[in-house]
Amino acid sequence: MIAKKSLDARDRSNIRYSYTIDCSISRENEYLKHCRNEKITPAPDRSYHFPEYGTAVMKERPVVIGSGPAGLFCAYFLAEKGFRPIVIERGDPVEKRFLTVQDFWKTNVLDPESNVQFGEGGAGTFSDGKLNTGINDTSGRIGLVLRTFVKHGAPEEITYINKPHLGTDVLIRIVSGMRERILAQGGEFRYRTVFREFCTEKGVLKGIFVNDGDFLPAQTVVLAIGHSARDTFEYLIDRSPLTITAKPFAVGVRAEHLQAEIDQARYGQDPNLQLPPADYKLTYHSSRGNSVYSFCMCPGGYVVNSSSENGMLCINGMSYSGRDSANANSAIVVAVNPSDSPKQNIEFQRMLEQKAFQAGNGKIISQRLEDFEQGRVSEAFGKIKPVHKGETVMADIRHVLPEEICLDISEAIHYFAGQIEGFDDPDVLLSAVESRTSSPVRILRDDQFQSCIKGVYPAGEGAGYAGGITSAAVDGIKVFEAVCSRFYPG
Repeated sequence: MIAKKSLDARDRSNIRYSYTIDCSISRENEYLKHCRNEKITPAPDRSYHFPEYGTAVMKERPVVIGSGPAGLFCAYFLAEKGFRPIVIERGDPVEKRFLTVQDFWKTNVLDPESNVQFGEGGAGTFSDGKLNTGINDTSGRIGLVLRTFVKHGAPEEITYINKPHLGTDVLIRIVSGMRERILAQGGEFRYRTVFREFCTEKGVLKGIFVNDGDFLPAQTVVLAIGHSARDTFEYLIDRSPLTITAKPFAVGVRAEHLQAEIDQARYGQDPNLQLPPADYKLTYHSSRGNSVYSFCMCPGGYVVNSSSENGMLCINGMSYSGRDSANANSAIVVAVNPSDSPKQNIEFQRMLEQKAFQAGNGKIISQRLEDFEQGRVSEAFGKIKPVHKGETVMADIRHVLPEEICLDISEAIHYFAGQIEGFDDPDVLLSAVESRTSSPVRILRDDQFQSCIKGVYPAGEGAGYAGGITSAAVDGIKVFEAVCSRFYPG
């Protein structure tokens, strides 16, 4: 079987796929003992081993707050082990959410509770669906995540391809399928249900309040709220005993290039090559000492209005599974040194989004690179036309982002042109503001994955422990393991 497949395009005159194959042979140990081929090695154990039940009785059904990757995977395996979780989600089921988001992109009328950030599937549903991750995992959790996706409709190749992705269209089907499995195993979903407050006694969880004061008893709550639940962050910081710290994040723009030109720069000009749309990952250290890097690169993708608060504008990148739009886009972001206050981090993001909203009256604001560097509003698009989800207007992005960040972005783009020809073409289209690269806060937890409230388990990207679909799903599995190792179903 294929264990790994990757595209090697470092030498454009000899582009090729590399494969790692798992196979079994007779007298394997004896063969390996005498084998002198360094490319032939014992296959690693990629199996996942479920935890044993703990000794405490789960008297109340576990509650999972949020159905992004962390919450969904945690709930999925809690259901598989008989715990019948209750998932509360402030937004809509993914099918209805998709229609709501499509309507927002057409009308610019925002639903603050169900949008690109909030709703079943989480923010990653409206992204490129990239599944590659840099986390080090020897437990088989990553393989479990990928196999679960395949079980619910993903192509088999994601289990072995080097940079797997799904696309929004495929993710919607997968999320729906996972929900149906949770329901079939006795789980429950409550949509349009917003977490408001913990109920505790002597530091031990007794339940939560939701919506307008409804009480939900619980001895276990998984707090998987995502990176954009700012109202929840404010409650946790101001009125809960949880320890919240500031965390590094990054802000910047989305840069669009013609996908054909990225392909040519990466692969060369051989018209007979049948290759996937090319991607890139770029980093730079600016003359002002700041880290600048590409983030969430979407080959053949779209720049999307991903706002979640009225009066604020933020954007993201998205691709469908075919990755077949005319443009490549990627965030070009600058790392922000966090303040000592988590609330100040949140307010910095909000300040940028408010300025972006005002600059474009709620529409995506865009500018040619040449005009961005000259500080003038573009009069017309050049050869690169916007491929956007949501209305777009011309504006001067330098009135939105701090000057130092703008200088770092400009400097980095010219540096990146040394690696990808044409990356600094004057017609490159920049859009703003990219402000939700990751959570600006971290909710502290102990070695058993619990917060200082016994029974509350912070999880995923919103809690500050993940940075993408796969890593968030893996973190959700870790929390499932912690809960399962402590309890058995009542």
